[in-house]
Amino acid sequence: MSETVSWRPKAGEIPTAPGVYRFRDDGGRVLYVGKANSLRARLANYFQPLRSLHERTRRMVLSASSVEWTVVGSEFEALQLEYTWIKEFDPPFNVKFRDDKSYPYLAITLGEPVPRVLVTRNKNLKGARYFGPYTKVWAIRETVDLMLKAFPMRSCSDATYKRAEQTGRPCLLGDIGKCAAPCVGRISKEDHKSIALDFASFMGGNDTRYTAEISKKMMASSQEMDYESAARYRDQLSALENALSKSSVVLSDEVDADIFGIAHDELAAAVQQFIVRGGRIRGVRGWVVDKELDLELPELVDTVLQNAYGDQEPPRDIYVPALPDDTAELEMFLTDIRTTPGKVALRVAQRGDKAALALTVSTNARNALMLYKTRRSGDFVARSQALADIQEALGMTDAPLRMECYDVSHLSGTNIVASMVVFEDGLPRKDQYRRFSIADSTDDTESIYQTLMRRLAHLEDEPDAGAAAEAAIALSTDATVVVGGDDVTVERKRFAYRPNLLIVDGGQPQVAAAQRALDDSGVTGIQLCGIAKRLEEIWLPDSDYPVILPRNSDALFLFQRIRDEAHRFAITFQRQKRKSDITSKLADIPGLGPARVSELLKHFGSVTRLRAADAAAITEVKGIGPSLAQQIVDGLRNP
Repeated sequence: MSETVSWRPKAGEIPTAPGVYRFRDDGGRVLYVGKANSLRARLANYFQPLRSLHERTRRMVLSASSVEWTVVGSEFEALQLEYTWIKEFDPPFNVKFRDDKSYPYLAITLGEPVPRVLVTRNKNLKGARYFGPYTKVWAIRETVDLMLKAFPMRSCSDATYKRAEQTGRPCLLGDIGKCAAPCVGRISKEDHKSIALDFASFMGGNDTRYTAEISKKMMASSQEMDYESAARYRDQLSALENALSKSSVVLSDEVDADIFGIAHDELAAAVQQFIVRGGRIRGVRGWVVDKELDLELPELVDTVLQNAYGDQEPPRDIYVPALPDDTAELEMFLTDIRTTPGKVALRVAQRGDKAALALTVSTNARNALMLYKTRRSGDFVARSQALADIQEALGMTDAPLRMECYDVSHLSGTNIVASMVVFEDGLPRKDQYRRFSIADSTDDTESIYQTLMRRLAHLEDEPDAGAAAEAAIALSTDATVVVGGDDVTVERKRFAYRPNLLIVDGGQPQVAAAQRALDDSGVTGIQLCGIAKRLEEIWLPDSDYPVILPRNSDALFLFQRIRDEAHRFAITFQRQKRKSDITSKLADIPGLGPARVSELLKHFGSVTRLRAADAAAITEVKGIGPSLAQQIVDGLRNP
């Protein structure tokens, strides 16, 4: 492999000024757009020796045939130009947003002589003020229905409004008090617009002011014995309180902010955006990002914010999981998008209620990423394509209908365990998972060897003449399968069924250890591979180069899913081993019974915290005195 590409520009030709660069292929298509504070320093990263580049970066550089750049006056201008070019060229190696949803908004058309409130997905209504986005249309309609009791403004279509003007008869909403009926002159257009402005102000976060004002009016009317007006104010107050109860109070009333959570791995990232206005969650938005190049969290934040505010106005405060390198320029870029005065500030929530909400948003992002991957793996067409692609990539004669994946977990060499997870037809078969305890091992490769030797020993129980294949058809009950005219009794010992593909979590060393186990066991006819986590490369035995699957392929998603499942299963078992290990040690200490052991673990929350605690901290646990606390410390720290 050559050191770098032949078309690399000379370093002296590249300016050191800030700017935006574009990689193009032979056909002139833009492959990637990026920005830099120093073009020379940034582009030098792409023209290092090819073997030292990240696989995805190397693939992009090898696909390109030229690079061009545009010098700008500042990094802020570079940010603006990068945003424009990404929108224009849609480069395949830039982050891909898979948000195919059109989110509903609540809009108030303040630019019209007689404003109207409506639920819409159209963000281009002239003079309209938008609230949202929201995830559910029915939730917005329900809120609007409640709000019209307090702010009886027009919600009908233009055709309905004109018909009412011509006939002099209002629609049903006017008759039941959910519209002030400006169409028939019950209220002037100026007064109606005032109601619309109050509605918009309430939705913008000034909710407590209106509830206080209506409450005062209700009390005043009651004291004046104007009970009809008091009842009307009471109904309005009830409607406002019901509307407010549908959005959680999370922060103080004056807080207007967007809070982002991002969960990502080597292939994709899930983004969650909580829209907080007046201290309440007014909307939630989520989308998935395909990662083509290897982007770290700060770079993802930069790209996410540029795309998130392409069609909506940013608030003054935006909380993100990490600050990008160009925070100052990005703040200027977002401030320019705002139509209302005020500078946009990017922050990372450190403590208090905002940090707690940021944690909730991040949790939602992790769940969204997991759901996205699960749904993609669960799709029948995608699974079929994934299995076919794996068969072709690994040179297998048949598709890997049964795959087993192995992972090893330990804590500083103690409580060594291994996991085996099984996927059939691309779906997990959890009833066939197995766990292995490893008494002694020198390293992970030795652990892999021991685990596979124990697993492969059970293949001797397999029926001959391909009976295992027929057995896969008769999974639910004991069955007799006829093979070649002979009766073969199939036992329900699924652990003994021969897999088509063995996968180990790791690269060349782990694959070599697994191959050694296959050789020593005398087992043939089973394909073996390993998946290296850092670059998501597939390694085969006795191969100097990995198999590279496309980053967005269903095959790589299936590999990643089975590897992650094996890792999860191993970690879960390892934690159980640690807990039982410390529980047995605690049980050996005189004066500690099951109840006190349970209180200790509950109080400290984890084995690590309990081991690190001193005697004074342990005495805070109910029922444990200084003497017993010291015995616990000695028992845990002295094996």
